[in-house]
Amino acid sequence: MQGIDEVKVEAWLNANIEGAQGPYSYELIAGGRSNITFRVTDANGLQLVLRRPPMGHVLATAHDMAREHRIISAVGKTNVPVPRTLGVCTDESVNGASFYVMAFVEGEVLDSAEKAAKLDPSLRIDASMNLIDVLAELHAVDVDAVGLGDLAKREGYIERQIKRWSTQWENSKTRELPEIDEVVRLLSSKVPQQQGVVIAHGDFRFGNVLTNVQTGRVAAVLDWELCTLGDPLADLGYIGVYWSDGPSSALRANDPTPAGGFAKYQDLVDRYAKTTGRDVSGVDYYVAFSCWRLAVISEGVYARYLHGAMGQQEGIDMNAMRAGVDGLTTRALESIRRLL
Repeated sequence: MQGIDEVKVEAWLNANIEGAQGPYSYELIAGGRSNITFRVTDANGLQLVLRRPPMGHVLATAHDMAREHRIISAVGKTNVPVPRTLGVCTDESVNGASFYVMAFVEGEVLDSAEKAAKLDPSLRIDASMNLIDVLAELHAVDVDAVGLGDLAKREGYIERQIKRWSTQWENSKTRELPEIDEVVRLLSSKVPQQQGVVIAHGDFRFGNVLTNVQTGRVAAVLDWELCTLGDPLADLGYIGVYWSDGPSSALRANDPTPAGGFAKYQDLVDRYAKTTGRDVSGVDYYVAFSCWRLAVISEGVYARYLHGAMGQQEGIDMNAMRAGVDGLTTRALESIRRLL
């Protein structure tokens, strides 16, 4: 299995994961386009999840497995639903890169309009509101109480992010895109005042949670690789990149909301404001910021696919991926210009 040294990983699992017994089978879980996720099944049918970085060159700080393991372990002490962490391996001689292991959680990743069919229409409004309530719960966590107070600088989140992702763009870009430079200029000139310090997930949406389709509630929040301390409205704006109030407004294909029956994005914003007491009047800035950041991330993923660093994943539409970067950049410009 590409990405798994089966002999060495089996020995590590046997020695470090309580109750696990080889031999193991490995299945690449579809959908992950950054860190690579495998479902692991042991000799007795016990299911685990193993996460590792992409193969090949990765950017500094972008795929820190020990950091991601630390975050999930800390959030696991709260009411925010996350998988239970079981172990982390930082010895790269085992598998060529660090990795960590979590318990397997049942649920559906609702990452397309087609997947929305698994959620009864009568549950879609409730599922929408539960998703935003989980985000509000995450943003209510005391970062010091869970041991994450030193995860990152507390202030200047947007400024730090603009600097970080501008550097990532320069390191990952496969072409020149002047519109990206214009977005950066406008974002830098309109940075809003940060409303407190929270655990900012960085990639919070239906496609990165497991949903219990019998209840419409979030079973576990996944994919914490972009998590940091920061501005809470960044996560709220990010949901707006993916959320669709109908098929005609869909920007991203990997979200269930174009299928219809879900709450409107403004309803989510209002619910978040009521729950947290935060001023959400400037959410368009954060939608623009999130579109731009996602364009940069998407360009990096596109570049890694070009260089074969994402494992054995067939059926990837490279032209659509490239066009997605362009579409996100256009949406970022439209959103930020509404504030001018």
